[in-house]
Order: sequence, then C-alpha cells, then structure tokens
Amino acid sequence: MKNKFYLLIISFVITLSIAAAHDIYSDHVALRKWHIVCGNKEITGNFFMMKENQVLIQGEDHSIQSYPLNSFSAEDITYIQHRQDHIEELNHAGSSPVVVLHTQWNNLLLVVFLCIVFFISGWLASKKSLNVRFRTALPVLLIAICFLFFNLTRKLFFSPDPTGIAAAFEPFIPEVHTFWDSTYFWVESKGIPTTHPMMAGISSTGWQRQVPIPQCYTGANAWPFPLNPVKAANPIPVDSVHFTRGAIAIAVNGVPIFNQHTNTGADAFASGQLDQYGGHSGRADDYHYHIAPLHLYAYTKTSLPVAYGLDGYPVFGSAEPDGTPMKALDANHGHTYGASYHYHGTTAYPYMIGKMAGQVTEDNTHQLVPQAAAHPVRVGQNPLRGALITACKPNGNGNGYTLIYNYQNKTDSVAYSWDAKGNYTFKYYTEGRLDSMETNRGFVQCNVPVTTSTKSISKDQSVSIYAGPSSKMLTVVSSIDILRITIMDISGIEIKTQIVNVGTPLRYSMDLGALPSGIYLMNIQTDAGAITRKFVLP
Repeated sequence: MKNKFYLLIISFVITLSIAAAHDIYSDHVALRKWHIVCGNKEITGNFFMMKENQVLIQGEDHSIQSYPLNSFSAEDITYIQHRQDHIEELNHAGSSPVVVLHTQWNNLLLVVFLCIVFFISGWLASKKSLNVRFRTALPVLLIAICFLFFNLTRKLFFSPDPTGIAAAFEPFIPEVHTFWDSTYFWVESKGIPTTHPMMAGISSTGWQRQVPIPQCYTGANAWPFPLNPVKAANPIPVDSVHFTRGAIAIAVNGVPIFNQHTNTGADAFASGQLDQYGGHSGRADDYHYHIAPLHLYAYTKTSLPVAYGLDGYPVFGSAEPDGTPMKALDANHGHTYGASYHYHGTTAYPYMIGKMAGQVTEDNTHQLVPQAAAHPVRVGQNPLRGALITACKPNGNGNGYTLIYNYQNKTDSVAYSWDAKGNYTFKYYTEGRLDSMETNRGFVQCNVPVTTSTKSISKDQSVSIYAGPSSKMLTVVSSIDILRITIMDISGIEIKTQIVNVGTPLRYSMDLGALPSGIYLMNIQTDAGAITRKFVLP
C-alpha cells in the first residue's frame, strides 16, 4: 500500500511537469471555408492578413493567395474585421508592457523557490504531530507545485520586453512612433532619415531617376515584426531569389532595409547604386537602405540595436550589447547571445542578414509578409546611365526636395514638391533652365503620431461606430465631446476630415456615400485625447 502511495505521488509530479512543459494556448486555427462572391466559389484556408483591402489567405500547403476584400461574402468580411482587431487602437492605447526577467534572474528565482521549498519541507518533516506518510510525501508535493508554478509562468518570464524594444527607437522620436499588441511590435514613420542627407554619391551606373518621397508607414500600414520570434528550422537565404521585393528589416530611425541585392540580382552596394549612407530610392520613390545602418550609432548607444529584422531578431554593430567585441557569426550573419539571438551589421557582404534566422512567410513573389507598402505617385523611371548625384536638398517650405546631379558635364536637377491635396509636381532642369514639368495625383501626406504628447482615450470612455446594413450613413456615439473626425483608408491615408462644432451632441452622423465598400479607419479627436477605430462600410 505504501509503495502504491509513493507511485501515485511520482506519477502526479510527472503529469504536472508534462502539462507545464506545453503551452496552454495554441495559435492553431482550423481551416476555414471562404465564399468568394465573384465567381460564386469556395476556397479553404486560414486568414493570414489584410493589407490595402487585399485579403491574404494561407492554404493547407502554406501558399499565400490574395483576394480583394469586396469579393468576400458579408459574413466573411465581418470575420476579417474581427481578425484585424489588433489594430483597433493604433497608438497602443491601453497596451500593457510585459514584465520581463532575464535568464539569470529566472535561474536565481528558481533556486530561491527550491530553497524555500526545502526549508518548509524540513521544518514540517520535523513536526512529530503530523502523519508520517504526509510528512514523507510533503517535500515531493511542494517541489511539484514549485515546478508547476515556474513552468506555467515561464512565458511571462521569458517574453521579450516591448518597452525594451521601444527604447531602441526613442533616439529618433518624433520621426518614429511605436506601439504593440500581443503578436507584433509596430513601427510608424515616413521612411525619411533626418540624421543624414540622402542620395548623394550614387554613381554613374546606379541611378534609376527615382527620388525620395515621404511615405505613410502609419496606422495599418506600419512596419510589423513579431514580439516573440521563433527560430526557423531551415532559414531562408536572403539572396538574389528570395526577398528581392520589399523589406527584410526596419532601421530604428524608421527607414526600411531591403535585401542586399537589387531586384535585378546585383549587389546594390558593390555596384555603386547606394548613397554615402547605404540607401537610395526605389521604383515607388521610396527611400530605403540595402546595408546595415551602422552610421546610426552616432545617435544611439552601442548597447542598443540599429535595426530589427522582420523576423523579430535585432541587428547590432561591431560590438555585443555588453560592449565586448563581436563574436563569431553563423551562416545567418548572427549568433545566439545569452538566451536570445541577434544579427550583426558589417561592412562586408552580406552586410546584415545572410539568412532569415526566424520563421517568416514569403508570398508568391518572394516578398516577406506581412510588411508595410510604399505608394508610388508616378510611373517607374528609366535608368540615366552616366549621371552622378551630388545633393538632395529640402526646399524651404518643407514639402519637397531638389535633387542635383552631373550628367554629360552639365549640372542638372529635378525639383519636386507636393501639396495638401496629394498633387505632386516635378520640374526638370538642365543648367538651371526648365526643360519640362509634370504633375501627378498621389496620396495625401500624413503625420507620424507624436509619442511624447499624444494622449489616448481610456478604455472606459466609450466610443462606438455604427453603420447600417445597407446605408453609408455612419453614426458615432461617444461619452465625451468630439472635436474632429478623420476618415482614413486601411493604409492610414486621410480621405476626409470633419471638424465638429463645440456643443455638438454626443451622437454624430457622417454621410460616406461617396466611398466604395470596404474596411476603413476613423480617428476621433476629443478633449481627452485621440482614438482610432475600424469600421466596415457596406
């Protein structure tokens, strides 16, 4: 009988350990059937993400297919809206920083727990008044409870610290703004550096006539990377095949970082296509780097990263976070440091990331998803062989630049600017003489939220949005006075702003009949601060 009792205790301990060794929560989602109205067909897969009214569905074979939002049934659109709830409050209103203990503190905590357990066990075992069997089994039970508590809380102890990640971006406020949810850390910016000039030094073989235009990497179009990166079993190489479209990382000054290869497979740095700081403008007139932005260490600490890969792992320079020289690098161009992993930027190929050490997803064009999108305002230009860019100077109004270059022993330039309505004007000069001019309709420039002054409405202050099942009359009901309402598309581009007169009732209606059906964002300014809500327009 006594042996059976101890066998029961041992089985109980093993069962607790096995249970605690597995995550309580699972991200697995059963495959869903989607009804595509156009063509009246059904598809099967998991919701992956929604960007610019395009819904990405991941099939059972992990392939990614894209469908317009309005091609889904009303039920599916409602489901998509719920699945996008992580962007409900874009400026991390109400986000709670995760409490973090480093590995050494976890080990110390475990030792302290065990010491307390053995002390209590020894003390109780010395009590003659207790049942002998209970006194004998008590240490085993206490140890089991200790391990159970420690294992069940390990996700809290080992979770990355969002506030620690945010610290890397703080030196570049207000050009960047960060927020997070339970899955992603988000970075908002306009993609334009303010710590160095752009474009100067791009050689005679490298300029494709693109110029840097601020982008709206804000709201739903912010740059995301996972808060809890997961090591990939088979890291995908960053080469001339994979990730040649879009970014692979985001610098802490808000500038995206692309593959070290261009979309033609050339080494962007070695072929002279980059400026003095490792950047240039792409075909969407979007400025980005192609190598690690090590120059940013002039403005931040060497203990902080200069970038984060879109797989969630940070990028450091020539030193480790503790100031010691960089250790040997693996095939990914990084290594394990303590209990975590990070990359290092170098001046030699592959410059930053050789392979994506973390788990990532490619779409059918080999672009890493999810990520923000640039918005071109004109068609792609043709390369100007023989041109050497010497300067890119901002104009006096803060709404444009003049790019100056040498071509065929002449000093030429392109002066471009934008207005508040999204009109972009380009003027082309040869030796100071205006040759031609064009105006293009593009997106309206946006603002990056200001971290140090923006207030957020608390969750107990109710703001609700209602749209009828067939009407495009939107009703906002609030418990506090509304000052201004701004309607934006899902990428954060402003569509309509309505100033609300003081004293207006707390129930306010807007007619959005001119807008097409889809998912939109509404930013509501009040005396108490600002809040952003999503809504579906039928």
